[in-house]
Formats: sequence, structure tokens, C-alpha cells
Amino acid sequence: MLKSVSAAILLGTVLFSCNKILDKSPNNSLTPAQVYRNVFDADAAIVGLYGKFMGLAKQYVVLNELRADLLDVTANADADLRDLNEHNVKPENPYADPRPFYAVINDCNDVLKNFNIMLRDKKMSDVDYQQRYSDVGALRSWLYLQVGIHWGNVPYVTDPVETIDAVRDASKFPVIPFNQLLDSLITFTNSLPFVRPYPNGTTINTGLITSYDGYNTKRFFIDKFTLLGDLNLWKGNYRIAATYYRRLMEHEGYDLDSPNGLYTNGDQFYQAFRMPYADVATNNDLCVGYIRFKESDQGSLIDNNGQGWRSMFARTQDNLWLQQWVWSLPFSSNFAPGNPFVDLFSANGGSYLLKPAQAAIDNWNSQLQTNGFPFDARGNFSVKNMNGRPVVMKYLYNYVDNSLQPINLLKKDGAWFLNRAANVHLHFAEAANRDGRRRLAYALLNNGIGTTFDPTPGVSGRDVTTIMNTLYESTPYNFDARNGEVPRYRSDWYRNNGVRADARVVESGVSGDSTLSIEKSLIDENGLELAFEGHRWGELVRIALRRNDPAFLADKVYNKLLKAGNPQAAAVRAKLMTVSNWYLPFKN
Repeated sequence: MLKSVSAAILLGTVLFSCNKILDKSPNNSLTPAQVYRNVFDADAAIVGLYGKFMGLAKQYVVLNELRADLLDVTANADADLRDLNEHNVKPENPYADPRPFYAVINDCNDVLKNFNIMLRDKKMSDVDYQQRYSDVGALRSWLYLQVGIHWGNVPYVTDPVETIDAVRDASKFPVIPFNQLLDSLITFTNSLPFVRPYPNGTTINTGLITSYDGYNTKRFFIDKFTLLGDLNLWKGNYRIAATYYRRLMEHEGYDLDSPNGLYTNGDQFYQAFRMPYADVATNNDLCVGYIRFKESDQGSLIDNNGQGWRSMFARTQDNLWLQQWVWSLPFSSNFAPGNPFVDLFSANGGSYLLKPAQAAIDNWNSQLQTNGFPFDARGNFSVKNMNGRPVVMKYLYNYVDNSLQPINLLKKDGAWFLNRAANVHLHFAEAANRDGRRRLAYALLNNGIGTTFDPTPGVSGRDVTTIMNTLYESTPYNFDARNGEVPRYRSDWYRNNGVRADARVVESGVSGDSTLSIEKSLIDENGLELAFEGHRWGELVRIALRRNDPAFLADKVYNKLLKAGNPQAAAVRAKLMTVSNWYLPFKN
């Protein structure tokens, strides 16, 4: 164990130095006293830890998407991928192996142990310790949440072990139910002493927020607000979950180094993490858009790497990128690990193992845009035909040119997309809906707060003092989106738009029980907005468990396999009607 962490620390040192490679292999005989000497070594350990974490990207996406309803196998897929797709997983399936997750968890445990020693021996200040310990602790909690989602009853190990296989020894590390795991994760994560992101700027600078090889590290590290939100959402603590999501939704508007606490850049204050409305004049936004005054021409759809909705998956880390992405880790051809998604998805220069499910394509094509076009343009950006084959495109825009040909077969740059503002808004809306704030949930899903809470939209010259805001009693549900001239208002949320409005699709209706109807619409929207980004299986499991309705999950997987002509569709549905069959085998 020590050897692997020592190597990770050396990797971190390399990433933050001018050297891109070492002339010789690292010496694996280093002791903790030699690698945990000061805060710079602590930073190197963290960077090395995240470097190892990136090795989970392929397994994470495959498990969360292929097991669900939006991703399918191609003719090139091997038996292991086919078994995952048909929920016929054997213990030896490498994608179902929990050891890679536990290997990173074990490294987290080792780093946390040594950080405690550093604090005791005064090799780190209290502030430095709190920030770094909290980051690593939160990463461990996120990893355990994934382990629980996929394997169900698992061992919860918080001390480093000599070998990863040791965690399978039930006599030493008994397994606990997923619900009990959630309790443990909430208790531990709540105890972390620092829940804000790493500070950057002139007042406090950790040294971890920096630039390397053209990438800024500001979004490299896990966001603890959304982690706590997700843990409580899974547990059914809806108001607590919404409170944490709200902190993230507004945090980026405040600058620790600014004299008045606010960003001097007004756009950043009003738009970061708040799903702002489109810039129809320039299309310099992250929304579905058309060339101005040509909105009735399908050929004027904005479809490039520098403007509109598609660009969030390809553009540089400018202010617009920062307004949407909460957590994203880059793959660069200049350093390890390599980008696994080109091989997984690309039909040019890759193995083309996985493809969009026909069910996902049909979902986008069943939507209606506000200009009357009978399709959701997010599908046009998420999926394209490459050599006549449907291809998942979100991970490939930095790899191919406009003709969908590889720019350079050896240059496979890209990113692991872990979390973004749209997901946070949908999760907040899910929590608010279950907490009785259905109109607010509907607003965030559809046309935004200002429009939904405006009884006379489109009327100019009105007194907006008592409209365009939720008027709820207190946080986290008291949003103010007023925007008017008599008197003049520009409230904090006045530029907010709904997720569907940013996609230019019409509102989702409500039928029957409003709570269940809105919840269904939110999960449907998750598929339209966030397809292939690694969220889907967890979304289906959480809702099915909450409703005590296995058919909610089983029917969606069945529909995918049925539309693909898979003869196992009915058998898979029958299997998934038993909750225990949702979980992968945890081989003891």
C-alpha cells in the first residue's frame, strides 16, 4: 500500500513541476517520513490520488450508462460488455470488479492517516490540514456512494489495508447494507472541517488551484456541497439536500478575495451555476440556439465547438465553461492516464464498442421545440452518425474535426465529465418536489423562476415588487428572480432559465399526481440533458427504491433492449423486478 501511495505522490510532484516525464522509474522504497514532510508533499499526494482516480473513468461510465436505458452495445462489444447490457454479470467480469474502486479508497485511507500524522507533528497548519483532509475524505465518500449504488451490501473500510483483496474478508470487514452505508457516509462527510472549494486568489492560495499544460485546476476537485446534497437526496433528507445544492448554486457568485464579497464580473455573479438564459444575438452561451432571425430554418442550428449547448463539451475553460462545469478532469495526450473514451465510443480511430440506444434517440426525437421543430437538438449534439453508425459524441469533440475525422490519431484529448450545473438543478428540483415545493421544481425544470412566478409575463412597465420570486418562507427555497424597471430590479436570480428552456423545448406537462408527474419529468429530463455522462443508473435506482417500484427501473431497461431487438428483453425485465438483482456480485 505504501509503495502505491509513494508512487502517486511522485506522480503529483511531476505534474506540478516543469518536467513532464521522469528519466527513470520512481523509487518505491520511500517511507512516509520521506514523502509527507510538508504541505507541498501533501499537495503532491492529492494530485497523485486524483491521477489514480482518473483510472476509474471507463468503468464508471460503463457501469452507470450501459446498465441503464440510454447506452447499448455494438457488434464489436465483447462478452463482458454484453453481459452488463443484459444484466447477466459473472463475478469475473472486469467491469464488475470492485477492487479498482477499493484501491483508490485504500489510497484515500492512507493519505488521510498520514495527514493526521502531519497535523500531529506540526508539518501542516490547521487550515492546510482542514482543506486537504476534507477534499480526500469527500472523494472517499463519493467513491463509497458509487460502490453502494452498484454492489449494494459492501464493506466500509476506513483504515488502510495491506492488500485490496483483504476487504473481501468478511470476518475482518463485514458487509453493511446500502442504507447503513449512506448513514455512515453522511455522518463522516458532515464531520469534514472544510466544505467549501479550495480557495484561490491573493488572500488564500492552497497551491492546488493553478494552471498546468493549458488546464486550470479549479474544477479538478470534488465539490463537497453537491456530494452532501446527493448523499441526503439518496437518504430522503430532502430539505437538507436542497440546502447543500443551493450553496453550490450560489457559491460561485461570491469571491473570497473581493472587498465586498462579490465578483466584479457581473456575468459571473448572475450566471455561474444558475442556468442563465440564451444570448440570442451572439449565441455566446451554452444553450440550444439558431442564427438570429433564422430561427425557423433548421440549417441555422448553432452546432460548433465555440457556441451554444454543444460547446460545453469542447470549449476551453473560459467563463462560460466555468458557469456550467462543477467537476471535470481532463485527459491530455501529454500525460497519463490515457483517454479511454475514444476507444470506447469512436467509429473513427476507436474500437466503437458502445453506441447510443435507439430508446435514447427516440426520446430526443419525441420532443418539440418552441419554434415547432419536432426534435430535441440536444440529441443532434449528443449523437452523430460517423461512417453511417450512431456515435456518442460528448466525449469526442476535441478528438475529431467538423467532418468527424480524427484531428490526430495519436492525440486523444478529452475529459471525464463528472458533474455540472444542470445536474445540480435537476437534483435540487427533485428534492424540492418531494419536499412539497412542486411549483419551484417545475420552474427549474421548465422556464425558470422569473417566468414561472410571473402572473402577467410579457407586460412591460409593471411594478415587480411582489412577483417573479418564490416568496417561500426561508432558504433553501426563497429565490428572487425579479427583473423590472418600475421600480428597477435586478435580483440575484433574474437571469435564471429552466433546463428545458435552455434547450429550447416546450414545457413538460403535469398529469395525475403532481409530485409523481414532476418527478417523472425530472428523470426524463435527466436522460435528455445528461445522457452518457455517468448519472443514469443511479437516477433509476434512486427513484425505483424511493417509490418501492422495481418496474420503474425494469421497464426502462426492457424498453431499451426491446427497441434494440434484443431477444433477452423480457427475461431481463423479469430479473430486474427483484431488487437484489440490481446489484453486481461482490465476490468474497
